[in-house]
Amino acid sequence: MSETTHDGTVAPSATALPAEGLTAAQLASKYGLTVSGARPSLVEYVRQLWARRHFILAFSRAKLTAQYSQAKLGQLWQVATPLLNAAVYFFIFGMILKANRGLSHDVYIPFLVTGVFVFTFTQSSVMVGVRAISGNLGLVRALHFPRASLPISFALQQLQQLLYSLIVLFAVATAFGSYPDLSWLLIVPALALQFLFNTGLALVFARAGSATPDLAQLMPFVLRTWMYASGVMFSIPIFLADKPQWLANVLQWNPAAIYMDLMRFALIDGYGAENLPDHVWAVAVLWAVCLAIGGFIYFWKAEERYGRG
Repeated sequence: MSETTHDGTVAPSATALPAEGLTAAQLASKYGLTVSGARPSLVEYVRQLWARRHFILAFSRAKLTAQYSQAKLGQLWQVATPLLNAAVYFFIFGMILKANRGLSHDVYIPFLVTGVFVFTFTQSSVMVGVRAISGNLGLVRALHFPRASLPISFALQQLQQLLYSLIVLFAVATAFGSYPDLSWLLIVPALALQFLFNTGLALVFARAGSATPDLAQLMPFVLRTWMYASGVMFSIPIFLADKPQWLANVLQWNPAAIYMDLMRFALIDGYGAENLPDHVWAVAVLWAVCLAIGGFIYFWKAEERYGRG
């Protein structure tokens, strides 16, 4: 509205504007504005992740290719590193400390190599998870996408690296008398469950690492302790036969030991069911489902805080 003054000019009226008196939230609602980077619902978050599944896969492949791009041996280090670790552990624990007690030579070497490869899968997933957000702040701040894409992609990268390593693992098992048979098919569900578990861990530590970057410096010590307690270099039931049964049970039921034992049982002829804890598959599923779902929800709850501050 306007009105004409006595000298013929037009002056605005004092009528209140439509937005006058509204709060910022009311104004945003009135004009359909939403908070930038606000956390979507859990269902919508899953839908957004699924829509970006091709990015997640491509990003993991690119990271895997770039990981050893500066090394002359390139991707060979994917299998050379855990093999060298296994050789060191065999010399120290197998030959000097006699941690191979109760296991024949043909069983212990593939037992040790399998343990190193499988535990490295979990260990690497945790370490890349810790740095998934804090190490990619430029990407997080520049683009809008579900942040869970990063730790999931990094966990997938570690799975792809393990799949390359399986070629060497199969060769070692065959060289020591464990030939391919139907039990090797159990490797597929065992790795699938471990991947779910590792992804959940990566999501948990991605959120923790985004808030506390120094966690990346602490985790190697935690993971080394976990490795020594998980039977990578020795058989838990044999090595702890003279110790309280509850101690052996606790160590055998920890997830790292569970997934190593499943792989050993599937791959090594001389490693029978007597070496496995009771209800081993049920425990493996429980660990995988609880960590995958719990870790995903835990990460999603802080979605709007990643990359800020």
